[in-house]
Amino acid sequence: MLRVNKENPFANRRTPEEILAEINKQSRGKLKLYIGAAPGVGKTYRMLQDANELRNEGKDIVIGLVETHNRMETGNQIGKLERVPLLEITYKGKKFFEVNVPAILARKPEIVIIDELAHSNIYGSVNPKRYLDVEEIVAAGIDVYTAVNIQHLESVHDIVENFTGVKVKERLPDLFLDKADEIQLIDITPIELRKRLKEGKIYANHKIQQSLSNFFTEANLYALRELALREVADDVDEKIEENNGHLYQGPIGLHEKILVCVQYSETAEKLIRRGWRMANRLKAKLYVLHVTDTEVLEMPQWKRERIRVWEELSIQFDAQFILQKKGKKKPAQVIVETAKSYFITEILLGQSARTRWEEIKRGSIVNDIMRQTTNIDIHIVADSKPIRKENKRK
Repeated sequence: MLRVNKENPFANRRTPEEILAEINKQSRGKLKLYIGAAPGVGKTYRMLQDANELRNEGKDIVIGLVETHNRMETGNQIGKLERVPLLEITYKGKKFFEVNVPAILARKPEIVIIDELAHSNIYGSVNPKRYLDVEEIVAAGIDVYTAVNIQHLESVHDIVENFTGVKVKERLPDLFLDKADEIQLIDITPIELRKRLKEGKIYANHKIQQSLSNFFTEANLYALRELALREVADDVDEKIEENNGHLYQGPIGLHEKILVCVQYSETAEKLIRRGWRMANRLKAKLYVLHVTDTEVLEMPQWKRERIRVWEELSIQFDAQFILQKKGKKKPAQVIVETAKSYFITEILLGQSARTRWEEIKRGSIVNDIMRQTTNIDIHIVADSKPIRKENKRK
């Protein structure tokens, strides 16, 4: 229900661009992505299982392209699912088969299965990459179920190459994942995956030993699995922040975000460094907040210099520096509002400069923050030196 601002009825009206974006979103198909740590975890198998269940429920679902890699168990899952004929392309005297986008659009099913999302199409195809085929089909209002391994994401290319020694050629832009309406992680342990490889359930016999000694080492598989788990956790956090920000009840803690609050004390830089060590250990995003009561240009030179140092230190630690003017608000309220805005999970504060008597009269910042937040951990870092009072600085 739209709540109308009676004082300004135009304030609640959406712009033409917003209305058009909403119409386009409603006309698009849904994109479901099955993601795994490595080949052989069972992405295609699970995708076909789900497809058969949907078919039994009466859904109009077809196969646009499925790669079984001669795996009997996967091939058996195709069952009675209808296949759209592939697009045959002759290139340099050889025949290749790609997703038949025109045929799928003409058939217009409710859902289409398209495997191997990061695949590069052969010259002469409708699109140069398969993910562009998927985008075109989704834009036409058809739901697409598709699958990809974590090593094909553009952002992890260098990481994967560093620990596996393999340079992945077929890659997928990370922004495409943001378009997915649902991401399902298909996960098995590295030990179980290596067992399946040894049993010949992933590659042909002549490839098994080489795969076990190279890409499919336990160390590589554990690292790939962590990347996949983290990607799915990030997606969950982003979906919650995007769709439920107005219903904020506190962070859910799937992905750590640390907020360091600094003031003009000897421990400000110490706090930032401590925050970075925590963020580095937890693989968390780091934010540095300073709450001020004046504009930067109105500050004395020594304050502006301190802020410059904090900003430079934040850049060095790949942290986001936030400068907030408190106005008539209490510092605790500004900290809480910032924490909620950025979905912070942990807050770092220096030891309070207030005496016990001042806390009785003016309240404790820590207690104020705790009363106004849910599921946020608060860490107090002890000062090594007495805090200098601002009114005695020149």
